[in-house]
Amino acid sequence: MTEPADHPFVQAVKPLVDAMGAEMIAPEQAQGDDVVLSWEGRDRVAVRLPHLSDSLDHLLAELQRRHGMPLSDLDRRTKQSVVRVLEARGAFSVRHGVETVAGALGVSRFTIYNYLNRNNAAKGAD
Repeated sequence: MTEPADHPFVQAVKPLVDAMGAEMIAPEQAQGDDVVLSWEGRDRVAVRLPHLSDSLDHLLAELQRRHGMPLSDLDRRTKQSVVRVLEARGAFSVRHGVETVAGALGVSRFTIYNYLNRNNAAKGAD
């Protein structure tokens, strides 16, 4: 990378890039869909966004880290909460998203659809 990794701007955006599961690269290496970020009139860093399927894996890993245990070991109520978070983040718009989440939570696809229906019914009642 042209800019040193300890440049204040690069350090400022790093937590966001990490949270997205993206990769920081040198601006001159940017391609097609990469996002080049500028600061004070200079390109400082480029961000290579992950594929949607990689993003789902990253989200699941982050939720597992946050809960401190495999997602399949969570209680029912917490699994429902995880499904709400994943729905809000668009996890179920990814091809095979329901199957991937069901596998991570150790439940059936039917259970995921029940959780989603319950969430949507609760939203409609508000």
